[in-house]
Amino acid sequence: MCCSPRLLPGLALVAGLATVATLIGRAVPVVGAPVFALVVGGLVGLARRSAVDEDGVFGPGLTVTRQRVLGLAIVLLGLGLPFGAVLTVGRQTAVVLVGTVVAGAIAAVVVGRMLALDRESATLVAVGTTICGASAIAAATAVIKPDRERVAYALGTIFVFNVLAVLIFPPLGRLLGMSEQAFGLWAGTAINDTSSVLAAGAIFGPAAAQFAVIVKLVRSLLIVPMCVGLHLGRRGRAGSGQSGAELDGNRAAWRVVPLFVVLFVAASVIAGFGLVPEAWSEPLGAVSAWLIAAVLAAIGTSLSWQRIRTAGMRPLVFGGAIGLVLAVSCLALQQVTGWL
Repeated sequence: MCCSPRLLPGLALVAGLATVATLIGRAVPVVGAPVFALVVGGLVGLARRSAVDEDGVFGPGLTVTRQRVLGLAIVLLGLGLPFGAVLTVGRQTAVVLVGTVVAGAIAAVVVGRMLALDRESATLVAVGTTICGASAIAAATAVIKPDRERVAYALGTIFVFNVLAVLIFPPLGRLLGMSEQAFGLWAGTAINDTSSVLAAGAIFGPAAAQFAVIVKLVRSLLIVPMCVGLHLGRRGRAGSGQSGAELDGNRAAWRVVPLFVVLFVAASVIAGFGLVPEAWSEPLGAVSAWLIAAVLAAIGTSLSWQRIRTAGMRPLVFGGAIGLVLAVSCLALQQVTGWL
């Protein structure tokens, strides 16, 4: 599949869009390459919808870019982030990170009941918003086996707020006078999907992007206890009678823990041993930033009003309410703990 000729048109398109966005981003650094990548990708998607759909001429390459390239960008970032620094950041940010997730979980219960949202939709949107976007939704889906329509609603909701976060967080961070490290903690804790965390951090500054990705990857590890909690809750509601097929499905949830987390840690350990020459740091960072722009351009091509309509109003309101609680509670905890 990786070497299939069917991938070449989409890969060539996204490479061109990422290069254009990077050049424009250098000329207008206040906006940054990630936003331009999202915009130019969106324009191409609107102009050539049939060509960029999954079964279109560019579709296979764009799909591979969205699914696989981001992980490579993160691994390259890991080569510039010694593992000791990752552990230090996890320890330093634990209060803010855990406190924000708990606040989001409480908001999910309260708002979900107020909106009379069904349990499966509420669960999927809540875990996607508070933990790790689409990866958390995939993990939850493996455990609770929801209807496909509800999974689509949740993914559509996450998609909408991913785009909004990239556009809104950086100017708000500047308005609040945040340092790059403070913004990285805010973005890594309050934005749900890794691509949006990286994009928002890259727009704000290189140090913000690095710190944001560490915080986000630490947060991604919460997928494991999330799966255990959902599994125990499901068993508690269903009683002791579970078939072997159901148990196999629950075990499958462990396989959706993002591989890029493992590879990032491995790359970070390599960097911690001093095996990456210091001269490589800037080129690796530049390649990683270009790959991030490529992912955002590929995501941009999939923008459509249909996807927004598919999300429905109540899941959107629900996801927006949780996202607002995460953003505000994270800022409050940062203020209390001295990060602001």
